[in-house]
Amino acid sequence: MLLSESTFRHQLEADIEPFRGILLGLFFLSVGMSLNLGVVAQDWHIVAAGIVAFMAVKALGIYSVARLFGADKREAVQRSALFAQGGEFAFVLYAAALTAGVFDARAGAVMSAIVILSMALTPLVVLLLDRFLPQPAVSMHGIEEPPCLTGRVLIIGFGRFGQVVSQPLLARDVDISIIDADVDMIRAAGNFGFKVYYGDGTRLDVLRTSGAGKADAILVCIDKPELADRIVELAKHEFPQARLYVRSFDRGHTLRLIQAGVDYQLRETFESAMTFGGHVLKGLGHSPEEIAETLADVRQRDEDRLGLQLIGGITAGRSLMRNNQATPEPAPLTRPKHEATTLNADAARVIEEDGNPS
Repeated sequence: MLLSESTFRHQLEADIEPFRGILLGLFFLSVGMSLNLGVVAQDWHIVAAGIVAFMAVKALGIYSVARLFGADKREAVQRSALFAQGGEFAFVLYAAALTAGVFDARAGAVMSAIVILSMALTPLVVLLLDRFLPQPAVSMHGIEEPPCLTGRVLIIGFGRFGQVVSQPLLARDVDISIIDADVDMIRAAGNFGFKVYYGDGTRLDVLRTSGAGKADAILVCIDKPELADRIVELAKHEFPQARLYVRSFDRGHTLRLIQAGVDYQLRETFESAMTFGGHVLKGLGHSPEEIAETLADVRQRDEDRLGLQLIGGITAGRSLMRNNQATPEPAPLTRPKHEATTLNADAARVIEEDGNPS
């Protein structure tokens, strides 16, 4: 603590790190060993009542302090649940009180049991809080829902991918409509001059009011594959006039999209990885012609592998992937039972002469 602000901070952290887990484990071992199970079994009603009273009083105090300093109700409840258990310093206080004769050994064992069991109950309290505490209401201030949009292209999802996709379309004056279910993203996009409407693309009514029925193309640019599959299913059934362009999450998602009959799909990292690899080859001294030929070969192998996977599953076409392991020598289907022998001495002499490097 004394040296935490010095230039030796990171070195100290690295030196202390191996001991942190050991000391933490020793602490909890000592806490568990200090629990007198006989006292808990004999005075369980006192212990149970003490745990409830202890945690309730402490939670109420924490809640009051949190509200006093401006925390909202949800945040105050969360803080109360996280800090309602007893603290480690209670053991120090109880030991001092026992030494000073404030209470006897039995009362000290009961008080220690209350603190220890309240610590053990904390994960359960947090789980119950997450399960039953209502989710916070999202502020819709400044957020508009789509009022029957009529863009030629409908973009669903305006994260990093959708933002880049919009640029070539806007460069050619293509009329686009944009919806997203992330309120924070909508506000952030508004700071850069984009008009993004709030809408859940997995809902048919939202797609209708977003202009999917009149759009020439629907671009699904969200990063959740299960939601993208739902949108594709709705669009294929309800809006057959629109061409479907879908951002794919991974290879398995790509196979599902191809089987669903989308017009175009692209794995979100494929093109960037290809460009990245091309620049690496350039930095290693390969010519532009070699790089173009190599990338074309990788693309063709990837396309052929996708075709095989559509028939044989995700593990098909593994032979088309290059890897960094040496290719094993082909083995015969049936190994011979005996070693090979020459038919006669003349044949043996010819084989020996042919195999002699000289």
